[in-house]
Amino acid sequence: MKNNILSLAFFGIASIGLTGCVINVGDGESDWDNNGAWEKIQESNRDGLSRISLGMSKEQVTTLMGTADFNEAYIQQDKEVHVLFYRTQRVKGDGKTTKDECTPVVISNNAVVGWGEKAYTKI
Repeated sequence: MKNNILSLAFFGIASIGLTGCVINVGDGESDWDNNGAWEKIQESNRDGLSRISLGMSKEQVTTLMGTADFNEAYIQQDKEVHVLFYRTQRVKGDGKTTKDECTPVVISNNAVVGWGEKAYTKI
């Protein structure tokens, strides 16, 4: 009975992270382009990515990097996987951030297992 309650609680809490929130940064194209906000964000994110190391917790990553532009979460073979996407390169000057302008950070069981396209495609 106790194991059933613990299992139910775990899956209940884990399901909260499975919502896969998507955030679209900036609708004001003129403000986004004219003051170079996108350049500052990208530079800050690239600097933050250079400070990430394997094994860091999700909390450590979000403390260092801030809120991700996009995120994904799911359970794979009894492992909780989170992918945080941070804007690092401009692809199209449309005032909107898309995933192809972001670098993914892959976190499995609350430990960074990699970042970049290669890490993302291996999960």
